[in-house]
Amino acid sequence: MTDTRAGFVALIGEPNAGKSTLLNRMVGAKVSIVTHKVQTTRTRIRGVCMEGQSQIVFVDTPGIFRPRRRLDRSMVKAAWGGASDADIIVLLIEAQRGLTEGAAAIIDRLKDEMPKGQPVALAINKIDRVKAETLLALAEEANAAFPFAKTFMISAEKGYGVADLREWLAAEVPEGPWFYPEDQIADLPMRMIAAEMTREKLTLRLHEELPYQLTVETEKWEDKPDGTTRIDQVIYVARDGHKGIVLGNRGETIKAIGQAARADISEFLGRTVHLFLQVKVRPNWLEEAERYSEMGLDFKDGDA
Repeated sequence: MTDTRAGFVALIGEPNAGKSTLLNRMVGAKVSIVTHKVQTTRTRIRGVCMEGQSQIVFVDTPGIFRPRRRLDRSMVKAAWGGASDADIIVLLIEAQRGLTEGAAAIIDRLKDEMPKGQPVALAINKIDRVKAETLLALAEEANAAFPFAKTFMISAEKGYGVADLREWLAAEVPEGPWFYPEDQIADLPMRMIAAEMTREKLTLRLHEELPYQLTVETEKWEDKPDGTTRIDQVIYVARDGHKGIVLGNRGETIKAIGQAARADISEFLGRTVHLFLQVKVRPNWLEEAERYSEMGLDFKDGDA
């Protein structure tokens, strides 16, 4: 039998650089929520991708930014924790934004804090939106700032260049046995993936700050004898006013969110899902250790 390889790959970058889109493209399924809003990913979701005899386990980290609140601080700590534990790091930079102040700060921290000898690849994403000469200049500038092991030009959304990156990662991960069964695509509990899918729909439907003031938890999961699944979820919001916004006029908003989330969860599970949503006000959920452990974050990491 051919020798197997397996390793962890951390995707890091600023919020909205396309990390979740790339993860979903690599794995071939939706394991990380994707929205147009920044700072959507809260938990380090691992997507598992098979390439030949190699198993690549992706750690999708929260976007790295300047943290203001406890939740922000926990997310940034989780992101750097995911990077330092990985065998390989892939830094995503958005082609049209270039080497921003935020991207430059990430590169500085990579120089100072990451283990010596840990390969770091550069992936310039959204290449379909800029001219070739702009891309080449950006690649040159980034490589002058950091000794990247390899540079890839990709479009995570369209799929351009993703196969080349996947093949390179497959050859670079260490030799060794696989960590997960061949058909497994994520190591998050199904309850959490289902909650994340509902949170995605909330983020897409609601405006401005509200999505950052809520969280979703799967309270009950029941696989029925007829092959269907009943899922009960609670949406926690910080204020009474938020509850009204989530419910919408005559409950229309929550109904639309429930339908969209149910369709995604059903498709992911490959069976009919009956989804029941409740909205509860918890004024201090952003300061509750229990909510953080539900999201896979460490509450203590948020201490200033």
